[in-house]
Amino acid sequence: MSGVVDLEKARQEKKVKKGFRNWTGRFESRFGISTRIEDIPDKALAFLAEGNRNSSFYYYDLIMNLKDMGSGFSFNELEPSEKLTVIDMHLFLLDRIRYEYMKRLGWLDSYPGEENTLVELIMEFNELAPDIQAKPAVLSQDHPCYREYISKNLFEKEELIRKLIPEALKIISL
Repeated sequence: MSGVVDLEKARQEKKVKKGFRNWTGRFESRFGISTRIEDIPDKALAFLAEGNRNSSFYYYDLIMNLKDMGSGFSFNELEPSEKLTVIDMHLFLLDRIRYEYMKRLGWLDSYPGEENTLVELIMEFNELAPDIQAKPAVLSQDHPCYREYISKNLFEKEELIRKLIPEALKIISL
């Protein structure tokens, strides 16, 4: 016998491959168990950051496949509590995607959760999200709002960062 097969790892890799199937097709890039948000190509990141109906499917599909809830095509068939779970994860990931986009624009130095993989952010959502959501992104010292940012408390920093999102979304659409 050449070696022992880790069945749990093989199952997880199969689930991850299935979860990213539509991402791979749509974005013509490879995604896997170790993919972090910073690994997403610019064009795909811009599409996902828009947060519209078209991009929502890709979040739903990934989340639902990884959580054994079916594919994103079945979202409307979920029980209301399951829909809320998927939507919560979707909005959590959407924030991270938008923060990464803002980081690539040079507006942010870092954001909470950037060190985690997409699979971890979904599979360990209940454990990771509360701590990640409790911390604001870090505005770049080069951003015009930096002086205002450093004078604010935690909640106000988060609010200031969120107010920058519409401006970032305008840049995406250019």
